[in-house]
Amino acid sequence: MSRYTGPRARISRRLGTNIFGTRGETNALEKRPYPPGIHGRTRRRGNANTEYLLQLQEKQKARFTYGLNERQFRRVYEEASRKGGVTGENMLTSLELRLDNVIYRSGWASTRPQARQFVSHGHVNVNGKRVSIPSYRVRKGDVIEIREKTRTNPIVQWNKDVLDRTPPAWLDRGDNEFAIKVYSEPVREQIDVPLREQLIVELYSK
Repeated sequence: MSRYTGPRARISRRLGTNIFGTRGETNALEKRPYPPGIHGRTRRRGNANTEYLLQLQEKQKARFTYGLNERQFRRVYEEASRKGGVTGENMLTSLELRLDNVIYRSGWASTRPQARQFVSHGHVNVNGKRVSIPSYRVRKGDVIEIREKTRTNPIVQWNKDVLDRTPPAWLDRGDNEFAIKVYSEPVREQIDVPLREQLIVELYSK
């Protein structure tokens, strides 16, 4: 099980960005804009940032953002490196096509961990069949929908009405607010995660 259950604000402060997308992390970064720990104030970001440290931080940002453990993330990288094209962009495309990420991008979940829970609890259909594997990779033409019994869930309703998140261009919502179609694979310009993927490629290429 790769789900991180520790203190989220601590991870975000260590990496200098809101990883899990919660308000608590934003508040923690504003109040204590330095790494956690007894020496956090003296280890402000920007000091002694070696090339390896920068590469490692980018990898950790990506891994925690999408909720993968080290072995899973390494597998995604290796698969991306075997494809033609730019390895870093291939890697981000694979991560974006995860089912839990699609649920998050569609606006039905407030965070990726919440989207992961929706999927693992069996609240999602892909092409009319229940799928409970968060890492399931959707493909062009797939239709993802929230199951009928879940559509009245107060959390789903709140996320849909209050967050009112607009899906990216590679997802097509159409007329059904609880169904979305994968219009195409995402390109780098459509992925708004603040990552420098080339640093991750350099780290794994050593």
